Amino acid sequence: MLWVKAFHIVFVASWFAGLFYLPRIFVNLAMVPADSHAERERLLLMARKLHRFAGLLMIPALVLGMLLWLHFGIGRGPGNGWLHAKLLLVVGIIGYHHVCKRLLRDFEGFANRRSHRWFRVFNEVSVLLFIAAVVLVVVKPF
Repeated sequence: MLWVKAFHIVFVASWFAGLFYLPRIFVNLAMVPADSHAERERLLLMARKLHRFAGLLMIPALVLGMLLWLHFGIGRGPGNGWLHAKLLLVVGIIGYHHVCKRLLRDFEGFANRRSHRWFRVFNEVSVLLFIAAVVLVVVKPF
């Protein structure tokens, strides 16, 4: 079980690294001048690759998490409300990942209407999600 737990942590942290940096690329994309096609295309290429890579990291993170939950019984029994909250949070994190994809498509289609300031705030959401997940797992507040 410890090997599964260790690799779950590695893949979750790696997935989040992508979720931390992808919105930062969006900040830069939102600041690119309209006449700077090469810079825009370079940032879009980076964003596409990062989103795809983060998506690939998400899969083993989720599979290993489900293995811990269903096979090893992590979070079963009374006093495990933290797990229900974490599962709900995981759904939110997956949603955040998909929102990043939608925002990327907006940039690709020249349809972005958000400012770089909005993306700076959006960038911090992944940090808050990560903190919440870690606190729920480590502290188990309920």
